[in-house]
Amino acid sequence: MRGGKYRLYGRRNAGSLAPQILLEEIGAPYEIVWFGKTTAEIEALRRINPAGKIPALVLPDGALVTESAAILIHLAQAHPAAGLAPPAGTSAHARFLQWMVFLSANLYEAVLRYYYSERYSTSGEAAAPGIKAQALIDYGAHLGRIHAELSPYVLGEKLSAVDPYLHMLAAWYPEDAEPLAARMPKLAQHAELLRRRPATLRAEREHTED
Repeated sequence: MRGGKYRLYGRRNAGSLAPQILLEEIGAPYEIVWFGKTTAEIEALRRINPAGKIPALVLPDGALVTESAAILIHLAQAHPAAGLAPPAGTSAHARFLQWMVFLSANLYEAVLRYYYSERYSTSGEAAAPGIKAQALIDYGAHLGRIHAELSPYVLGEKLSAVDPYLHMLAAWYPEDAEPLAARMPKLAQHAELLRRRPATLRAEREHTED
């Protein structure tokens, strides 16, 4: 891409938040292109990402990367000086990959089942309440699993690319913040640590602007 910039395709209050936080942490030049949910916008997005989903990231060489976890892993490894992933081949890097996959395959999956329950059964809306109820149970259980690992970040004392991902997914939990914080105080501390970071503040501000 001209100018050596990344181009992030995103939607406000959606899954492009974590990649934008990471781009801010790295300090890499990027631009963000916003898409809404109108039919025209989704069709335009499909011309970029055939799945019609965000986030999607165009790399400086013009290659397209989709899927949040893949984007975050690539950015961390493409910018090793930022220190957002352990060195490849180490046991620490194996743990990094483990948690990235856990968040993508388990926590994000529960989020989608909760908020889009009708898509998970051929019965549509008729089956949605039961699917949603189970998704909420799974959502809480997955948060509890990673809560046990926080000290104070997912990989220990140092921020990694896993942390913005967890921050984004945990923030979507539908329960009020206070009861969740009472049950998972380390998760509440993690959220506070992320919110203090300038990168998170900038990305969250853009993701909530009208």
